[in-house]
Amino acid sequence: MSAARASAKAAPPIILIKKTRRAHGGHHGGAWKVAYADFVTAMLALFIVLWLLSSSVKVQKAVGGYFQNPRGDGRLAGTRKSGSGEALELRKEQMTELKERIHRAMAQEVKEFEAFKDQVQITITEEGLRVELLETEKGTFFDTGKVSPTVAGADILSTLGQELGKLPNKVLVEGHTDARPYAATSIYSNWELSSDRANAARRLMQGNGLRSDQVTQIRGFADQSLRKKSEPEDPSNRRVSIIIKYQE
Repeated sequence: MSAARASAKAAPPIILIKKTRRAHGGHHGGAWKVAYADFVTAMLALFIVLWLLSSSVKVQKAVGGYFQNPRGDGRLAGTRKSGSGEALELRKEQMTELKERIHRAMAQEVKEFEAFKDQVQITITEEGLRVELLETEKGTFFDTGKVSPTVAGADILSTLGQELGKLPNKVLVEGHTDARPYAATSIYSNWELSSDRANAARRLMQGNGLRSDQVTQIRGFADQSLRKKSEPEDPSNRRVSIIIKYQE
């Protein structure tokens, strides 16, 4: 027993060393994936820039409008419905801005606008933005009893067509007269005159940018919707109204 114990004590202990393999950079690492993703992102950005440089101004404004307002209800082009125009679906809170924009466009594009600016009334109503061209005794936008617009009327309507054609909103056109009968011996009456003036306004605006699918109604009211009911023969009752409807 004593000899066995002595030999056991003399034997050296056995030590086991486990070596773990270290991961190395090589093709099994993840750093190259990050670098590759950065490269792909940079190339995508380059392609977008090149595409924008070759695109139209309208498309460039659309993309810029998206980045300014990613929610999709911004002021520039890129509407969810039509994809064209410089303004998106105009709701009530945006009509004030449109009112100011139309007024600026008229002041810049229409000759001698200052002389008859008081005859152009732009108001926000429950139906939409209403642009009214009010007549004077001598006739400003339509000569008395005539269907074709004057030079001033044509300039105003052309400018309106250009501005409204940029919108997706629907448009109504109304014609109104005063209470004076058109002619006692004629079968042509204020009903025909009001309707024909509204149609003349529509044709002129559509010839200058307003889209045919924007116009939903042409209304001729004759003297049944007077602006000044207490003065039925006042010349301001003779008017053409353009209503830009709210987007639903």
